[in-house]
Amino acid sequence: MADIEEARKQFERIDTDGDGQITAAEFKTALAQGGDWNVTDTVAEAIIASRDLDGDKQLSFDEFWAYLNK
Repeated sequence: MADIEEARKQFERIDTDGDGQITAAEFKTALAQGGDWNVTDTVAEAIIASRDLDGDKQLSFDEFWAYLNK
């Protein structure tokens, strides 16, 4: 199980516009900043979709937290 405070910090780092949602574009940028991941838009969208519980094509913190604790 992930630490919720650390997860919140990671979520906020990825959510660059601060709207409380992680989009595929934000996720793709975060992966690219890590240096080892260069994913396409399609792959980023598929990853988000696979974890998006409410179908809005974004990850809320609750969805992000649920993913980390699978």
